[in-house]
Amino acid sequence: MNLLKVLAKVGSMTFISRILGFVRDTLIARAFGASMVSDAFIVAFKIPNLLRRISAEGAFSQAFVPILGEYKSQRSFDETHQLVSRVGSWMGLILVIVTILGMLAAPFIVMLIAPGFKADAGKMQLTVELLRITFPYIFFISLVSMAGGVLNTYNKFSIPAFTPVWLNVAMISAVLFFADYFDEPIKVLAWAVFAGGALQLAFQIPFLKQIGLLPKLDFTQDEGVWRILKLMGPAVLGVSIAQISLILNTVFASFLTSGSVSWLYYADRLMEFPSGVLGVALGTILLPSLSKAFASKDEAEYKLLMDWGLRLSFMLATPAAVALAVLATPLVSALFYYGKFTAHDVAMTEQAVIAYSVGLLGLILVKILAPGFYARQDIKTPVKIGVFILVLTQLMNLLFVFVLDLRHAGLALAIGLGACANASLLYYFLRKSNVYQPQAGWLLFLLKLAVALTVMGGVLYFAMGDTQAWLKYHVVERIAYLGGLVALGAITYFATLFLLGFRPKDFVRRVVR
Repeated sequence: MNLLKVLAKVGSMTFISRILGFVRDTLIARAFGASMVSDAFIVAFKIPNLLRRISAEGAFSQAFVPILGEYKSQRSFDETHQLVSRVGSWMGLILVIVTILGMLAAPFIVMLIAPGFKADAGKMQLTVELLRITFPYIFFISLVSMAGGVLNTYNKFSIPAFTPVWLNVAMISAVLFFADYFDEPIKVLAWAVFAGGALQLAFQIPFLKQIGLLPKLDFTQDEGVWRILKLMGPAVLGVSIAQISLILNTVFASFLTSGSVSWLYYADRLMEFPSGVLGVALGTILLPSLSKAFASKDEAEYKLLMDWGLRLSFMLATPAAVALAVLATPLVSALFYYGKFTAHDVAMTEQAVIAYSVGLLGLILVKILAPGFYARQDIKTPVKIGVFILVLTQLMNLLFVFVLDLRHAGLALAIGLGACANASLLYYFLRKSNVYQPQAGWLLFLLKLAVALTVMGGVLYFAMGDTQAWLKYHVVERIAYLGGLVALGAITYFATLFLLGFRPKDFVRRVVR
């Protein structure tokens, strides 16, 4: 299996989802701006999303995929199907209980996550109502993540990568066609989240059936289930640490100027584009491959896979970070400067984008380095690192927000710098335990990247022109000019790399056979 081709396939599916995500966010920004109601929805949507990242995409995947890979390599197909059925049955039961409790406890949860909303009774009540509608999303999306883990283990990478498209389709359709039917139009987005979760699960069921691994109800106790639960304990703690940091950011933002939550959300959406297309795609294909190499005791293949992932991350993430910082105003104005989203909102979101861009490389490297531990069923090391990063990030929040008065941009900067520190420590401990050793040529590789980044950054800066002019352009002009700048930056960067000796074939050598 050629991993570069798989990455391109998964990345293209994720790219489609992210583009639709931008269309979705543009429509939301146009309809609701950065306002009280948009803040309420973002918090209500963020809570089940945070739980999803903790339970499903985070701790569960880290524990489930390595065990499933082991079963696939060393046990019969029937035993593997039994494991999937038993895990799915227990997980579904737990999710039903969590969903009911979450809906009942909605007022308490909102008070905990966004205590600053208490000062506005209307905002508080709206957030509670929206949360009760969106909370069942955790049930659907957690089962979607489990199905995705199964499909990825059986090399069906494009299906889970395409699945998020259905959430974006549901939300786009809701804003365009159904908002006028609601007394409070923002509620249409909450119901779209509910419908989007159900659509994503329904989409994956036929593909599970196709490979013969559609779960059946089976609550039998199983050795594999207990091993997964045992691994999930520290994994939940580890993933929770990262999500607690995001929750605390929301707590801080809830006390800032109204609109701060929305500014951070839109900036985060821009960050998630390269992070999702590259970081998530690479992490998705690396974890099953690394788990297979570990189960087969192939240490050489394991180290080559890690090196391949890190080089690709540096080559593709660093230009994205530079472009986000340089083109922050063109990006925000072209994507969100419509309707109720004002010039002030553009300026505030731009500050957060620049702050986030500092940590983009770190955010993506964490998605590559962490699977290096998970594949070996070592979850304790990332947990210990995560605890330290949590404390460090909150200390930076206090410094940036209350001492340096960077407001919402300080929260974004703390997240970015925390991600860089996290990636550095993960790398250090991988090297220290001899799990990974860099292949030859890294210094020259980084020097060439630095030259290409300098050339690209300079070209983009001068080609962009006066940032204030972007607010005066017509919508078609903004989109056309932004597309031209993105194309110019990509051509400049890859042409410079080509002149410096980079060739695509150099990144096709890392193959799992």
